[in-house]
Amino acid sequence: MTFHPSLGLAGAALVLSGCAISGSAAATSPTSTASATEVPSCPPASVRVDTTAELKSALSNASPGDVIALDDGTYAGPFKISADGTTDRPIYLCGGPGAVLNGGGIDTSYVLHLNYASDWRVLGFTVRNGGKGVMADGAKRVVIGGLTVTRIGDEGIHLRRYSADSLVIGNDISSTGLRQAKFGEGIYIGSAQSNWCTVTSCKPDRSDRNRIIGNQISATTAESVDVKEGTSDGEISENHFDGSGLIEADSWVDVKGNDWKIVGNVGTQSPQDGFQTHEILDGWGGGNRFVANHAQVDGPGAGFVFEPRLDNILSCDNTASGAAEGLANVDCIQ
Repeated sequence: MTFHPSLGLAGAALVLSGCAISGSAAATSPTSTASATEVPSCPPASVRVDTTAELKSALSNASPGDVIALDDGTYAGPFKISADGTTDRPIYLCGGPGAVLNGGGIDTSYVLHLNYASDWRVLGFTVRNGGKGVMADGAKRVVIGGLTVTRIGDEGIHLRRYSADSLVIGNDISSTGLRQAKFGEGIYIGSAQSNWCTVTSCKPDRSDRNRIIGNQISATTAESVDVKEGTSDGEISENHFDGSGLIEADSWVDVKGNDWKIVGNVGTQSPQDGFQTHEILDGWGGGNRFVANHAQVDGPGAGFVFEPRLDNILSCDNTASGAAEGLANVDCIQ
């Protein structure tokens, strides 16, 4: 499977070549330079499954270095992963788009739940028909890459409960928010302050240093990417956002965390603004840097809106078209 970022996004094409690729199960860190430009390949399978029972058994018994390969077919979920890989021997779960993890309905639970499971590579297959698509709780150094995530009740991919140092790359996410439109984000990082006492013992959900690279996100009812207060030092780069389905959001990207880099993204059909920052909580919503993004805005807003500006930076290589209010509500910086 080859993923081609559309509309002339910068950088190389993202490639996922299936589970028949030769090589070791060892992999570079998901935050490494190599991982930033392409979906990792799958090493040779150590376990091959073609039934739901076999998949659940393989996930339950997974150990560092395992490569679990999904044959084409439908697997009846939900599925939970609790085993850990290691940094030098991650665990792989790989399949093509014809391998479908089906959650059983948009009113059910998570289709795939990485439950305090670190050092996994989840690659290439289809996730559909669940309350949430892929949920990572307390997961570190995870790669979620090349998936097709569709027909989801709430958000498509969510990293929370201190899930950190992970990479969400080359996924095709669509048709979220079918159960609750206001929770239909494509990719959701962290937790809202109002949920911290439920999710992280009343402390900020420091789901930090996560990277969102080269994803196609469309037909979401809420933001394509929602970055919550409490998160820091992440990156959103070379993604394509189609806002034609937005009904519970007024921008593709809403950054409420600190010190994120938003680089080289292209958005179309926004109902109001393109990219936004917000200060939901004192000390959060600043230090974010927007570079070389393009916003096609079809609504009454601007390409970029910082509320308030704080120390967020808008470089002058960002562009906007169709925006009634122009490029931004702040001056750009050369």
